[in-house]
Amino acid sequence: MEYQTRTIEVVDDYLKELPEDIQHITNTLRKLIFNASPLLKEEYKWSMPNYTYNGLVCYLQPSKNHVNLGFHRGNDLQRYDVNGLLEGSGKSMRHIMIQTLEDIQPEEFTSLIKIAVGLNHD
Repeated sequence: MEYQTRTIEVVDDYLKELPEDIQHITNTLRKLIFNASPLLKEEYKWSMPNYTYNGLVCYLQPSKNHVNLGFHRGNDLQRYDVNGLLEGSGKSMRHIMIQTLEDIQPEEFTSLIKIAVGLNHD
């Protein structure tokens, strides 16, 4: 399924309001998420893009100077994070902070997204 056919207008509109550098990072991560799994559905919850499959999987949380690629079941995902990318100490959620396009690690991020989808497959 093509990337553009899986996006939703409310997220498109939200992203247009972001600063240009943050918009580029967020759009790059958005494409990475869609390419990682055809099962993921885009939703707009808690004022940010979320991606679901049998429940919450991951989210994009743009800020002024960075974008967090977050995982709702990040605590469960942490044992698969061999490169130590995940941050956070909450009960369940973890995130990866991305400040520049160069911070994006496509292979590692894709692997974590696929595993996160698998966690919701059970």
